[in-house]
Amino acid sequence: MQNSSDLLYHIILTVIDFHLEPSGSKRAIYILGTRATIEAAKDSAFRVLHTLRYKPDDFAEYTVHSSHTGTWAHGDGVLIYAKAPAGQVFLVSIQATPNTEELQADREGAILVPHGVPSLHYVTQTVIDYDKDRTGCAQEMQIEGTFVRRADARKAARKLLDPLDYVEYDTPEKMKGEWPYGEDVLVHAVAECGENTTVEIKTVVDTHHKHGKDI
Repeated sequence: MQNSSDLLYHIILTVIDFHLEPSGSKRAIYILGTRATIEAAKDSAFRVLHTLRYKPDDFAEYTVHSSHTGTWAHGDGVLIYAKAPAGQVFLVSIQATPNTEELQADREGAILVPHGVPSLHYVTQTVIDYDKDRTGCAQEMQIEGTFVRRADARKAARKLLDPLDYVEYDTPEKMKGEWPYGEDVLVHAVAECGENTTVEIKTVVDTHHKHGKDI
């Protein structure tokens, strides 16, 4: 049985390398999957670190939101906060977005994609507020669209920002041969207030080789 929900729930892993950069500005954000129900998304989110072969005892600090009492200090949508002895922090979170493309899901809440399509394509907007904190640690990633076809994601990404709102607005085409942001970043913009914004297309990636625990 297939159905389409009004919202999509994305499971996200953020790895902050405090052991390399104490400010917390050096971080990697991975979209691990999407579900059509919050229950299915939470079920997947709570299994992320186990899938990476970690146990709670591997961390100097390990906190789960569902079992936490008092003030939650680790951010909206964050379900798991885990700090390794060396200082590296893992945040597992869920972000909800409108299902504007009316993507279909199965009865377990998994999003259905056509045969041969390895991943959905996510248009993301990451804002780093250097005016708020010069180290670059004040940053936020928002999923702005979820698409089956990469071409549709690229089209949406290019329309996301208005160039007139920024003092600098760069694209790979404008900086041909000198684009420093990687092939998945389609726009880098700087606002007058100091905010740096990148628009990127992300896909679900295998994080095991980068952040999985060595056995």
